[in-house]
Amino acid sequence: MMNDVVDVFICAADAVADGGKGVRFPVSAGGETTTGFVVRHGGKAYGYLNRCAHVPIELDWAEGEFFESSGLYLMCSTHGAIYVPESGYCAGGPCKGGRLRPIAVAERDGQLYWQPDEYVQPLPA
Repeated sequence: MMNDVVDVFICAADAVADGGKGVRFPVSAGGETTTGFVVRHGGKAYGYLNRCAHVPIELDWAEGEFFESSGLYLMCSTHGAIYVPESGYCAGGPCKGGRLRPIAVAERDGQLYWQPDEYVQPLPA
């Protein structure tokens, strides 16, 4: 059965602080090797493909640095596009109206996992 959803381990849940550093993880998106990331906002973990809606480049300016200084928005380091952490919706900047590609994240037993879908898959072993 190929379509069983297998959760892929990311990290310990306490490694992702609210409004703090996110954690990147390797993924294959549409056959390309890239990264996803998980951040925590309002106590909940959110996962996205690490690719700006404006230009397909990674968001973080330093590894895991996705939030802008207030900790309220995710921000692309290159052109300053800002995104709402809960939805990935672009709230301002060059990609207004665009949004980040969500990756389903599950939190249980003190661990964070991501869930592959038809576009975002684990890297081949």
